[in-house]
Amino acid sequence: MTRNAVLVTVLAVAGVVALLAGPLRLGNRATDPSPRQSAQPASARATPVYQHRVVHAYPHDRKAFTQGLVYRDGVFYESTGLYGKSSVRKVAIETGEVLRQQDVDAQYFAEGLSEWGETLVQLTWTTGVAFVYDRDTFKEIRRLSYTGEGWGLTRTDRHLVMSDGSATLTLLEPSTFAQVSTLRVHDEHGPVTALNELEMVRGVLYANVWQADRIAMIAPDSGTVTGWLDLRGLLPAAERARVDVLNGIAYDERGDRLFVTGKWWPTVFQVEVVR
Repeated sequence: MTRNAVLVTVLAVAGVVALLAGPLRLGNRATDPSPRQSAQPASARATPVYQHRVVHAYPHDRKAFTQGLVYRDGVFYESTGLYGKSSVRKVAIETGEVLRQQDVDAQYFAEGLSEWGETLVQLTWTTGVAFVYDRDTFKEIRRLSYTGEGWGLTRTDRHLVMSDGSATLTLLEPSTFAQVSTLRVHDEHGPVTALNELEMVRGVLYANVWQADRIAMIAPDSGTVTGWLDLRGLLPAAERARVDVLNGIAYDERGDRLFVTGKWWPTVFQVEVVR
């Protein structure tokens, strides 16, 4: 038998063995399209992306550099930032009228806001100070301290939840600001950073991603991003050059209404998640 004949025979036998053994592989890719080959682990599957539908648009103060937004009893409570321009406000939803305002000392850059009982809790950016106000009068009740930067703030039934611009959220004891635990936020690609304004919506933690027109929907028990809310195109293109980033999420639990806005935006939008 010639060398070529032997080679052909060996290749033929190898082919039969390969077919009996399983699907032929080219490099690391299997040619067998069966489900067992194409299925991915749950952790590696692409996180679903949801679109939005605008339900209603409400006027918003263009001078408000929105850092935190809260819905409570038919009004918005809003924290605005920037040195020398920071404030906490009570705002009429339908008109955007500022019903009450407490300015923050110019040394502080105000950040996230949450309600707790009959109080409002407002973060500051780099000074490690949280202001606690009476919700009705805006009278300062006390100050709490924390380490690191303060960005967004919301609440669960038992704790306050704070972001600092990283992928880690911190759960705090509301009366002392003592750290209870941390939550590392991630999707199938790894840690999700630049988390900013926060809001609890039907048991899911919503988080603005700074400088992105999207909101992460986070499972509060695991930190897994279970969905993305795409808010591109929410503000007309003609307005984008005059404003800063998307920031500000509020939820009306009783009316099941979701509100979003941004820094210096002229509008607060009530949106619906299109699944």
